[in-house]
Amino acid sequence: MQARLTITMLEITATIQIPEQELQERFVRSPGPGGQNVNKLATAVQLSLDLKRSPSLPEPVRERLLASGDRRIDRDGVLTIHAHRFRTRERNRVDARARLAECIARASVAPRPRTPTKPTRAAKRRRIDEKTRRGRVKSLRRPISDTD
Repeated sequence: MQARLTITMLEITATIQIPEQELQERFVRSPGPGGQNVNKLATAVQLSLDLKRSPSLPEPVRERLLASGDRRIDRDGVLTIHAHRFRTRERNRVDARARLAECIARASVAPRPRTPTKPTRAAKRRRIDEKTRRGRVKSLRRPISDTD
């Protein structure tokens, strides 16, 4: 009998898929509720993806993820998702993968470039009027001199 090698992919978008080999999973004890098994079973999941070395991520997505300042990305460029919302290992695995997919999908959307605009005539007028008002208030605070 031959064993079949099935390569499953974590599908993010139609163009971005991450193979299972790039994901590292660790199971740890969960800080949440657990009943009798709370100190016996490792149900929480730590799902890691090395962003810098992942060949599956397009370069713009990788750059946006690394520049995002997300606290889940360490200085080596490894994104780690901690999932301990549920009591079962399998539901936490699914939750971690969904959160990873959502994080990468958010980074796959390029931000719209800002189009510079000029202030309107009314905005300029309000700014000048406010400066004049402030100057008048400050001049009223000055001591009155006898030479005036």
